[in-house]
Amino acid sequence: MDFRVERDSIGTKEIAKDAYYGVQSLRGYENFRITGLNVDERFVKDLAIVKKACAIANMKAGELKEELANAIVKACDEVIAGQLIDQFIIDPIQGGAGTSLNMNMNELIANRANEILGHAKGEYYPIHPNDHVNMGQSTNDVIPTAGSVTAYKYLVTCVEQLKRLEAAFDEKSKEFANIVKMGRTEMQDAVPISLGAEFKAFSRAIGRDVKRIDAVKDELLGVNLGGTAVGTGITASRKYMDTVVNELSTVSGLDVYQVEDLIDGTQNLDKYSEVSSQLKTCAVNISKIAGDLILMSSGPRTGFGEIKLPSKQNGSSIMPGKVNPVMPEVMKQIAFQIMGNDLTISMAVQSGQLELNAFYPVLIYNLYQSINILSNGVDTFINNCVLGIEPNVKRCKELVEGSIGIVTALAPVLGYEKAAAIAKKALYTGKQVKEIAEEESGLSTSEIVNLLNVEKMLTY
Repeated sequence: MDFRVERDSIGTKEIAKDAYYGVQSLRGYENFRITGLNVDERFVKDLAIVKKACAIANMKAGELKEELANAIVKACDEVIAGQLIDQFIIDPIQGGAGTSLNMNMNELIANRANEILGHAKGEYYPIHPNDHVNMGQSTNDVIPTAGSVTAYKYLVTCVEQLKRLEAAFDEKSKEFANIVKMGRTEMQDAVPISLGAEFKAFSRAIGRDVKRIDAVKDELLGVNLGGTAVGTGITASRKYMDTVVNELSTVSGLDVYQVEDLIDGTQNLDKYSEVSSQLKTCAVNISKIAGDLILMSSGPRTGFGEIKLPSKQNGSSIMPGKVNPVMPEVMKQIAFQIMGNDLTISMAVQSGQLELNAFYPVLIYNLYQSINILSNGVDTFINNCVLGIEPNVKRCKELVEGSIGIVTALAPVLGYEKAAAIAKKALYTGKQVKEIAEEESGLSTSEIVNLLNVEKMLTY
């Protein structure tokens, strides 16, 4: 393999001659072999969008020659189109608040732009990674800006999937509206409820999550681009600072805006903890719903057996015919991961020191994971589970009719103590509540039948 030699303030490095990254990228690669993964591809493309906007703003401000700006823009467009992605070699988790990723982009764009102008890679003439590609910028404003844009885009998809889940549960609630089953509190028989009402409650919970996440996602469109290192805009021209976010809005197609206080926007990352908190709340709701589906489908003969989940795969390597509730199980695991990620994000947000939060890389890595595994999980949950859920009407009826809990309907007429006595006797004798009530309540059979009409117990 042919190599070229590049120098930085630390010393020299041999770099593959065909590589578009440079010496600072290589140092970052060698220092931060942490996860074994690559930086999120959409994040990389959005960082190229930010660089493109910056080049245009600097050109319009008279700070960057048009010929150089056009070459930088063309190189950025290639990255945005998905080219040269393999040249981004930095691990998602890295020290330096994202400087390694920023320099990976700066060096790559400089090398490609110089090629466009007819120069060899590694010469950095006439376009330099820091002086031209990074003009008027700092890692501390371009990385959080790109990170916010990417998170926003991912959240748009996530909200769409959650809306689908809300609608799927709502459709099931209508389908199951007239199916009476036994309601339970603290895992003990309570009073009858409709299966449809339970699914409607699932839909409403997800609907609240949709509203919360949809509302908070717009905060991500507020960016600190133009603030450079600490929010004061040092090294950036005033005209550039005043126009760069408008250029980003044009290039990205999003309604991004510059935050009111760039120093605050650089110091504090609380918008991410707010987003993560809402994702965690959604994960908690989904985990609870998934657990309920597991319970209601348990058995199929020795458990509740009130619903049937779609059979997606064999459930055991040793027990023939066993089918497990794998889709609700995977949703609970996704929820556990999101809850853990929320703690990591909270720790990263609060660990910022004075004018900068150096822990952005692990924050955004975990946030992207939370958003994407939730989106992907909800998608497969809908398609492979929720849409195919079927009621076991016969089993629901058996459990209601054999329940002790329906005795609650007698309490307003007989009083709590008398109703409790009937419940105890029914439990110990194995007889149905109706039989004991006929023997001991003093009410007529028609009165008892009317009081124990389970459909009437569903009204609220």
